[in-house]
Amino acid sequence: MVSKSALVFAALLLSSAVSFLQSQSPAPAASAATPAATTAPGQAISPELDRRLQNTIRSYYSDSLPPEVALNIGDRHASEIPGFDMLHVVFSAGDKHKTNDFLLSKDGNTLVRWMKIDVTPDPMTHLEGRPIRGNKDAKVTIVSFDDFECPYCSKMHQTLFPELAKIYGDRVRFIYKDYPLDQIHPWAIHAAVDANCLAAQNNDAYWEFADLVHSEQKKIDGDRSSKTKSTDALDRSAGEVGNKYFVNASRLQECIKKQDASAVLASVAEGDKLGVSATPTLFVNGMRMEGAVPIDFLRDQIDSALRSAGVQPPPREEKSAAEKAPPGPKKPAGTTTKNQP
Repeated sequence: MVSKSALVFAALLLSSAVSFLQSQSPAPAASAATPAATTAPGQAISPELDRRLQNTIRSYYSDSLPPEVALNIGDRHASEIPGFDMLHVVFSAGDKHKTNDFLLSKDGNTLVRWMKIDVTPDPMTHLEGRPIRGNKDAKVTIVSFDDFECPYCSKMHQTLFPELAKIYGDRVRFIYKDYPLDQIHPWAIHAAVDANCLAAQNNDAYWEFADLVHSEQKKIDGDRSSKTKSTDALDRSAGEVGNKYFVNASRLQECIKKQDASAVLASVAEGDKLGVSATPTLFVNGMRMEGAVPIDFLRDQIDSALRSAGVQPPPREEKSAAEKAPPGPKKPAGTTTKNQP
């Protein structure tokens, strides 16, 4: 039987950036990209070197590598780093497998943990045409990958609006990108399409619809007995909001009826490239935060971004003695992932 620590190991190792024979450093905020396994024939290592490498890796990871985790050290392959070869090492615990790359010196005496980080994906790009809430020229942008049916998105939305928006005024702008988890949320894509139909004609209509759907998720969802009931409710709400803002009704209804989800799916693909896998996922000037994070933590990130941009954050009210008391155990921020409701 594989222990719980062994099952957790693969996930821990995936997120850690460690250099062997040096001190361990925390994982970077950006997603790490592991080079693909080399398919060309390599040079087999000797049984003696395999033994030494096994012992070195196990000794270095002694605090997090249970004995039942198996190591399979592959052949040596040419690398892009002069004086070093590439090794692909597979860590296995039960049915969990993770390949990590290491650099081995030509003399076999130095091992370096190798990690490439792709800095190309940028959440601050491809924002043109998206509805904006706040000052369009603000120096701090909060991009949220949102799911209209996600309960944690609803919680985060209610923190952002009106509370955070009121606190920061014209210092910040908010932009939502679509990331509906349609595998578990049957009407999320439909809601995103309806919202975008409104956005195509009126920025404020989009945001009023977003406020409405996030606040009335349970009402729209009903007893989950009929997806059609939910989508009909969404279409009615979109029509009512559109009428309030005097949008072209026939154009809106045509868009709603067509239900073209191509833009929504393109947004999902963009989120995937950024490593988004749960909702809500927020980026404050590119700094990633996952889940319905506490407002104080979110304010810390926004204030830091403002200072970096040369903007003075708004003052904070003095906390009472009770508020200053040491907090209890910290609970993780809520998220909805592709594999859970």
